[in-house]
This record gives sequence, structure tokens and C-alpha cells, in this order.
Amino acid sequence: MRPRPTLGSPLHILLLACSFALAGYAGVRLFADDWRGVALWLVGAALLHDLVLLPLYTLADRAVVRGLGGHRAGVLYVRVPAALSALLLLVWFPLISGMVEDRYRSATGLSTDGFLARWLLISAVLFGGSALLLAMRVRPLARGRERGRPRRATNRRPPADH
Repeated sequence: MRPRPTLGSPLHILLLACSFALAGYAGVRLFADDWRGVALWLVGAALLHDLVLLPLYTLADRAVVRGLGGHRAGVLYVRVPAALSALLLLVWFPLISGMVEDRYRSATGLSTDGFLARWLLISAVLFGGSALLLAMRVRPLARGRERGRPRRATNRRPPADH
């Protein structure tokens, strides 16, 4: 017999209802101004992602797996900083690229000059930290193999007589 799903606490239900109400309000406001443009943007973004970006980052991921000799455990040490760096690029692209320099300067009085350097620095720190974690993980394994020990010690017991 399958367990019945629980509804949740009253606070959980209230927060869920508020989030749906906020999303609905945002959707109504967004579609009120230019619903055709928004719908076109959503469809275009979905098609761009599914037909162009997904195959590209699938190929990049397979190249990383092959580059690491098929060791899937080390792939996460490349995937995570790459995903975080790509997310930062996606969010801050107009400022990183300098495409909105005049608009940004008129709104804030600041320049967009430092955004590219900061994004590159953050990306370098993410990849460097990931490489350091990978090196710390691999080093004890390599030291154990140098001493002639297997990767994981197992307790060998004689079979139990029944």
C-alpha cells in the first residue's frame, strides 16, 4: 500500500499560496504591456536552449569526461564552477559586455568597466578552488597506491558455515 501524501503545515500552505499569488501578479503585469513580445521571447528562449545550447553543453561535458580519462568523479569539479560562471555571465551579460554602458552610467553615475574583470576573477577563483579540492581528494588516494595499498581496505572474513 502506498503512503498518502501529506498536505503540509499551515505556514507551508500559506507561503505556497503567497508565492503562487506573486507569480500570478507578475505574469499578469508582464503580459499586460507586451504579451506578444513576452510570448515570443519565451518560445525563442526555449527553442534556443533546446536546439542550440543543450547540444553544445552536452558536447562540452562529454569532452570533459573524455579529457579526464572517463573518470566521472572528477567531472563535477569542472561542471560546478562552469555552471556557476555561466550563470553569472547570463545574469550580468549586459554589464559584462558593456552593451548598456550609457544607460547604466545615466542611472548610476558609474562605469561598466570593472564587470568583465570581476567576472573573470570570480570564474578563476571558482575553477581554482575546484582544482584545489580535486587535488586534495586525489592526493590521499595516490599516496595510498604508492605504498602498495588498495584504494579501499576491505575486511576479509572467512565464509560463515551454516
